[in-house]
Amino acid sequence: MIKQPVKENNRIDLLDVYRGFAILGIFVVNIVVMHSTFLNQDEYAKQWTSLIDVSTKRILQLFFYTKFFPIFSFLFGLGIAMQAIKLRDKNHLRYAFFARRMAVLFVFGLLHILFLWSGDVLHLYAMLGLLITVMIKLPDKVIISLSLIILFFPFYDPLFEFLFKLLNFQPDKYLANHTGESINLIITEGTYTEGLKLRLLEYLSNIPMLYGFLMPIALSMFLIGIYFGKNKIYNHLDSFIRKIKIPAIIITIAANIYSILFLFVLTKSAVYKIEIIRTVLIKLMVVTDVAMGLFYLWLLGWMWYHNHWRKILSPLKYVGRMALTNYILQ
Repeated sequence: MIKQPVKENNRIDLLDVYRGFAILGIFVVNIVVMHSTFLNQDEYAKQWTSLIDVSTKRILQLFFYTKFFPIFSFLFGLGIAMQAIKLRDKNHLRYAFFARRMAVLFVFGLLHILFLWSGDVLHLYAMLGLLITVMIKLPDKVIISLSLIILFFPFYDPLFEFLFKLLNFQPDKYLANHTGESINLIITEGTYTEGLKLRLLEYLSNIPMLYGFLMPIALSMFLIGIYFGKNKIYNHLDSFIRKIKIPAIIITIAANIYSILFLFVLTKSAVYKIEIIRTVLIKLMVVTDVAMGLFYLWLLGWMWYHNHWRKILSPLKYVGRMALTNYILQ
């Protein structure tokens, strides 16, 4: 069976706009860690103390951080589910097909980590893509329930700490001899070999963050994307966007109220020092970030179907049509 690229007249422009929006948002979020590492980004950011710097940091926290990765994960799940549904309708749905595609994506991710940037997520998506032939067959209620359980579960950190202790894996040791200054020096002035070594060490030290923080979010949104693809909601996005208008706005208002309280009140309170409460509060912040990201999709869709906004949003579709290329080029 010959697999052809999606023809332009068969593409859903709004989905490409979503992808383009997510790619550009991810770029903004990753700017700091492209000049440091995930582990020392807070130390690196201490140099910015002016009012405009502090204000920018708050804007990023409120409107960017952890908002665009969920969007991209949702779109990945949706895109791969759309492929799976088309194959299933033709009785051609096979695990081997997706295994080959995900193997190629995984290799892209590894090469990205080694030669460009250790913050790659493509290899995570490749692992998730292997689940598609199983997940697509699950009942809708199970898919949604799993997504919510994975997203709301707050104790991934202690779970992975226990697992790492069991395996005698110590991610903290890989960058123990580096400071924020030495890392930045390698990134800006070091040899390519020094950079490659740093990326390997950083990846190993990032494993708790990649698998304990990003992977659950990605899997949760991947499942939501499968639900949308399985039920072909993409074929009637206009009516779906109108239908969820009120709950989308209410959830977003509640999410933003909590975000403001978290950033300006809760983190400075006495209860925040209690570990179990702090863990739950941080998890709720992650959930509100995800909700805000999904609201962006609703808002873009609402604007898209009000035609006077379409010309403004249309350029994003060209970024979205080459999402992988633009992600690597960043």
